[in-house]
Amino acid sequence: MQVKQCLPESPMHKLLDQIVQMTGYRPRLLVVDDDPVTVAILRMIFERKIDIVSAATGTAAMAQCHSARPDLILLDINLGEEDGFDLCQHIKRQPDLAGIPVIFITGSHAEEDEVQAFKLGAVDFIRKPISPFIAESRVVTHLALQLQTALLKRVAHSDGLTGLKNRRTFDEELERDWKECARTGWPLSVIMIDIDYFKQYNDNYGHLAGDACLRRVASVIHAALCRPSDCAARYGGEEFTCLLPSTDFKGALSVAENIRSCISALAIAHRDGATAAQIVTASIGVASCYPSADAGWLDLLAAADHQLYRAKDSGRDRVCGMLRAPGNHGASLHATSRSTGQEAAGSQAAPPGAN
Repeated sequence: MQVKQCLPESPMHKLLDQIVQMTGYRPRLLVVDDDPVTVAILRMIFERKIDIVSAATGTAAMAQCHSARPDLILLDINLGEEDGFDLCQHIKRQPDLAGIPVIFITGSHAEEDEVQAFKLGAVDFIRKPISPFIAESRVVTHLALQLQTALLKRVAHSDGLTGLKNRRTFDEELERDWKECARTGWPLSVIMIDIDYFKQYNDNYGHLAGDACLRRVASVIHAALCRPSDCAARYGGEEFTCLLPSTDFKGALSVAENIRSCISALAIAHRDGATAAQIVTASIGVASCYPSADAGWLDLLAAADHQLYRAKDSGRDRVCGMLRAPGNHGASLHATSRSTGQEAAGSQAAPPGAN
């Protein structure tokens, strides 16, 4: 089977190429059709620039949506005994899938089918027999718009220097995870990280070196978080935060200590550093709790910040943490300073106003 390719360099083609080159990301298209000939034709049209996955049934399509995470779905209205309209409605009801654009493909020329497709949230309509030119033009247009929107969202939610999430996004995710953990009864942990004597580092080595230092530290923090649900953010200046849903106090301490040791292992020279080795180090505060509806996420953030200042006041280059008692806004059940292996129960003195 041969399909004549029509590849005009339209503005949308160029935009899609630019986004792919900028991000290094290859778009993914899900074709949902029980006709193998149609699927083969669509593969020949798109496989040069787009990854193609396919499904012949609604069940298989839902599985592909969750596993392959397509950027666009081409959906046949008639899937044997199944209805493509029903499948589209089901997709749009899933919060994590609702944003995927759907283009219907069908041999029907009835106007009511096209109207119904748009009512269900479809973005376009392609008729059979498929015209390679029309199919490619419409798919490329919607892929380019979808990826451009995703890129703009990522920029809006990211810190421009380090690539980590920004403070606003962190606060939004903390509030969301607080509510979810309060509903499920799972623990929630926050880690706050501050580079020791960073002002002196900037004064000694210059702001360009300071920016490079922040990027390297951010890379270590990002690498330390393994789960998609975890969040690493630059909270401001030389301060970073990590959000660990469904992670208890012991687990959060382990992550924090790993971050601390990995930052030290970078061995970035700092003649005014906190240790005799004269390298960049970090002080880290950890707070964990079991969220409840009668408490607020700001309390957990404040507790982590308090432990950060404890770490600084205790000599820097260490991890201090606190497990908050359920329903108790101020007391701690346990506090620890991991860099020395010393442990102590109870709250500590209020943090000083040092940098």
